[in-house]
Amino acid sequence: MKSILEQLFHHQKLTQKQAESVIKEMAKGNIPEAQIAAFLTIYNMRPISLDELKGFRNALLDLAVPVDLSAYETIDMCGTGGDGKNTFNISTLASFVVAGAGYKVAKHGNYGVSSVSGSSNVLEALGYRFTNDETSLQQQIAAANITFLHAPLFHPAMAAVAPARRALKMKTFFNMLGPIVNPARPNHQLAGVFSLELSRLYQYLFQDDPGKKYAVIFGLSGYDEISLTDNFVLKNNQGEHLLAPEDLGLQRIDPKEIYGGNTVDEAVAIFKNIIQGNGSTAQNNVVCANAAMAIQLFTGNNFKTCFEEAQASLLEGKALKSLKILTA
Repeated sequence: MKSILEQLFHHQKLTQKQAESVIKEMAKGNIPEAQIAAFLTIYNMRPISLDELKGFRNALLDLAVPVDLSAYETIDMCGTGGDGKNTFNISTLASFVVAGAGYKVAKHGNYGVSSVSGSSNVLEALGYRFTNDETSLQQQIAAANITFLHAPLFHPAMAAVAPARRALKMKTFFNMLGPIVNPARPNHQLAGVFSLELSRLYQYLFQDDPGKKYAVIFGLSGYDEISLTDNFVLKNNQGEHLLAPEDLGLQRIDPKEIYGGNTVDEAVAIFKNIIQGNGSTAQNNVVCANAAMAIQLFTGNNFKTCFEEAQASLLEGKALKSLKILTA
């Protein structure tokens, strides 16, 4: 590991093979926490290369506990996190809205690192029991249209670096990896990212998989989802688009309207209020905008039709029903 760090300190990039090897050594527990922290920090000082990202991703997928959900057409809706915006759990709520609308969601997530509350924090507080048992996951997605894959149970490398990530309390390249290492390997993907450069890398990766329908979102204010606070870049199978909230037929909102709270308890309270149909118009619109973008990957319908389908799922209690089944 020392030679790898020296290579990086001299501003040299890793080959795909080197990147893959480092992650596998981390997973074995062969690298001290201080060296892991140094390694993670480097990628906050310069952009990750496509070869490095591919190597990290390939290592995590090779090592992952496998999950076979191939009987279903599935989607993952996952942001990188690390945008520092402290919004409520938009992608998690949107996942339940999509499930409530009848589509199968294989949601990959983790505890919050740079934010107050990640998807795992909220679902755990709501009574969901994390598991990597394939039979249980298959039963969940069959009954609730959604299952949740808590990343540390599937990725030994993520578990190995968790102490260093917690100590750093900032985004790392593992935030970049979260949406692209779902062990269920869903064939649809709505991925939010915290930088324009990372959106390009994601697009290159997804283009290598001809069977994948994808949408990569980057908000120009730095949001890793459709926030409706500003314009956003959408990269999908049809190309690249710069869109405004008004282009979706929706009003622009104030960032304060999607605030996520200061504690996990506050985040959970906001989540419950919205999924029970009591959210503000701004909160509901943000959730349904992201859900609509996901539904569009399944149906190919126009955004307005998909948004109305998402609204019906949220406001008619279908999303809540999926949550109750999953957490029963």
